[in-house]
Amino acid sequence: GGTPNSRCCPVCSGLPGTLPVLNRKAVEYIIKAGYVMNCDISRFTKWDRKNYFYPDLPKAYQISQMPRPVCLAGKVKINVKGEEKEIRINRIHLEEDAGKLVHDDVNRISLADYNRCGVPLIEIVTEPDFHSADEVVAYLEKIMLLLQYAGICDCKMEQGSIRCDVNISIAPKGSNELGTRTELKNLNSLKAIAKAIEVEIERQEELLDNGERVIQQTRRFNEALGETTAMRSKEDAHDYRYFPDPDIPPIILTEELDEMRSSIPELPEQRVARYVEQCGIKKQDADLIVSDKKICDFYEEAIQAYDNPKAVANYVTGELLRRKNLGEVDMDDLKFSGREFAQLVEFLQTDKISQSNAKAILGEMIENGGTPKDIADAQDLWIKEDSDLLAKTVDEIIANNPKAAEQYRSGDQKVFGFFMGQANKALKGLASPKAIQEYIKKKLSE
Repeated sequence: GGTPNSRCCPVCSGLPGTLPVLNRKAVEYIIKAGYVMNCDISRFTKWDRKNYFYPDLPKAYQISQMPRPVCLAGKVKINVKGEEKEIRINRIHLEEDAGKLVHDDVNRISLADYNRCGVPLIEIVTEPDFHSADEVVAYLEKIMLLLQYAGICDCKMEQGSIRCDVNISIAPKGSNELGTRTELKNLNSLKAIAKAIEVEIERQEELLDNGERVIQQTRRFNEALGETTAMRSKEDAHDYRYFPDPDIPPIILTEELDEMRSSIPELPEQRVARYVEQCGIKKQDADLIVSDKKICDFYEEAIQAYDNPKAVANYVTGELLRRKNLGEVDMDDLKFSGREFAQLVEFLQTDKISQSNAKAILGEMIENGGTPKDIADAQDLWIKEDSDLLAKTVDEIIANNPKAAEQYRSGDQKVFGFFMGQANKALKGLASPKAIQEYIKKKLSE
């Protein structure tokens, strides 16, 4: 954040004599990331200098980890088109970030922003287990959820708090050996990542079909033009001249690891299982709620206030998410709490307000905040049980629709919904759905 180069210090800009310090919290985060991705945690870990000159790295080396990363040999399960697949994690290591280059294609210049130089980051490296852009997107969505639920990262890709580089290589069908790889950088959305992968696969296929060869290089994706362009040749590990960093001491991890593991909160799959087994929610709805941590935390707060998880889930997945998808609801700027939302659902379930009035109250809560009770009081939205009016209204509806009444009496249960709809529309909250239902059944059975 901040305007370019407004948050720099002597360490960021690599001034002579500056010494780095390891961030303890970053070490805790990477260990937690290893646990949620089923990795082995190294008891002994150390840092190395990765030497290269590039404009976004003022001191011409990066503190990273080569032979002894914190996390090794993990795995993450993904689901693509109903099929489950396991993606292997090669390693997760801790290193410092470099700066950011902004390329101005119009003026043909590159600008350097050193704000994030020296900031610790964790890099997650997978094995080459992906065979489509869909699998890559499913994996990214999964690890973003895991990192959010574990409290490690907010995963706002548009703000750069999670970034992704994609290595792509293709091979003839049936071959066990992958071809020469290229690396795609500067991908800042899931949509861009999927498109870039497809574009690069097509480019490599065309080269090979024409008898040309793929060159190992780093490329960037131009989303506007829908093409990848070369940035530089891709280096291998030996080109970086790794050696142990003299400023950051190695770390021996102790029994405190067990405490860190036990401090990891409930993860997405565990929440889904609890919602299905203990709350009786359909798995499809549970998956939908858990797929957004803010929605899930909101739901948790709501069911603590009103112990009817199925009813709350139905209103979250039905009405709240519908409005969120329409752009009416911003979970980062919500004017009401899960507790207040639960009160609205309770009023609806106990026939204190009608369906249409519940939607009106929710709309007011989204727009201006306020509790369901206060809004219902102010706008006179409570159901009033007027039994005389109920009887008169339903009698008229049945009298005016003798054919539909006869259909129901002949065993066609579907027309009951027609009578309910007509009565609800006419009464406008002056009778509860339960009272209307009971009276219609009684009249139609006479």
